[in-house]
Formats: sequence, structure tokens, C-alpha cells
Amino acid sequence: MTLLHRCERESRERNLANGNGPQLSLGQLYLSGAAAGVGNSIISGPVEHIRIRLQTSSSPAQLNHFVGPGDALKKIIRSDGILRGLYCGQLITVAREFHGYGMYFLGYEWLVERHMKLKDCSRSEIGTGWAMLYGAGAGYSMWLSSYPLDQIKTRIQTDGLPSQSGSRKYFGILDCVRKIYVNEGYRGFLRGLTPTLIRSPLVNGATFAAFETTMRFLNSS
Repeated sequence: MTLLHRCERESRERNLANGNGPQLSLGQLYLSGAAAGVGNSIISGPVEHIRIRLQTSSSPAQLNHFVGPGDALKKIIRSDGILRGLYCGQLITVAREFHGYGMYFLGYEWLVERHMKLKDCSRSEIGTGWAMLYGAGAGYSMWLSSYPLDQIKTRIQTDGLPSQSGSRKYFGILDCVRKIYVNEGYRGFLRGLTPTLIRSPLVNGATFAAFETTMRFLNSS
């Protein structure tokens, strides 16, 4: 959220410098979120990779068996290095974060600005309940638009590591897309979407409500 706010503020400052006023266009809102997503992917890529490896590491006899985050980090870097190993699946992660965060921020800001126009009020007058509702809507816009990318990322990051060519199913993003579609059809790209959509409104509603509350406190102090 800090990255999102920073990118938004930078865009508004550039608009003012160019004499266009503080209001951002839909494209600028999307790109502000997308830029924050790319920055976030530097951390989220390897963190999610390790998390996914741990979640799918169940048997000691398994080729990629890890007993904890530290063990996973050490073994992945030892076998494949940082770029090819730890950052495995990073390109599709960047694509997911770029588009997902773009839609996330665009969805939320569009709903907030629409509320202010309809109610003729300032941002600080929007209640916490509304912020939670619009945060939930933003979460839906993010996941509904980026979930296929997330599914491809997960498949790549649960596949064999680059050095384990004999145990790998997918050899790149396009190969993964082709094999998912051939074997499972379009439904393969949406596997697990329902539980994600059930969880999303709670998480994202609380996130934006906390964000708005924090920003109001900081602006008033």
C-alpha cells in the first residue's frame, strides 16, 4: 500500500507540474498501480516461490523436499542460483503484479471518486464501511482480471527447478499456457478461483479500510 500511495502521489505531482490539475485519468490510475506492482514483485516473486515450494513439499522422498523457509532458500540457491532458482517464474510474476495491481488501484480509486461525485463529499468524509466495500470491489477487479496469470505462475513455481530438466513439465510461459489449455481447456486457468473470490473481499476490504484510516490519521497529525 505504501508503494501504491507513493506512485499515486508521484503521478499527481507530475500532473500539477504539467498544469493538468491533480485529477488522474483512468490510464494514469492503472499505471500507478501497475508501477507499484512491478516494485512489489521484486519481493513477492521469491517469497511466493518459497511459500509454494513449502506447501507442495510433503514427503521426504520428494525431489524438492524442504523443512522450512531457510532450508528451501539455501537448497534452491545452491542448486540453481538466485536468478534461475530463487526468481524462477519471475517474468510471469511481474506480468501478474503489473496488471493485477493496475486493476486493483484503478478499481478502488474509480469507486472512491464516483462516490465523492455522487455524494458531493470529500475523501475524508467517506466512511470506513464504504472503504471496506470499495476495497472488496478492488480485490474482485484484481483477481478476476489476473487470475489466469496467477495460475500460470503457480504451475511454473511448483514444477521442477531449472536444473531438474528430467522432472519438469513446463519449459517457459508459452509452453505452460499451451499445455494447460490442451489438457484442461480454459477451465485450467481458473482452477481455485472460487475460494480466492470468497477470501478476497474480507482481505482487501480490511486492507483499504486500514489504509484510509491510517492516511487520515497521518494527514491530521
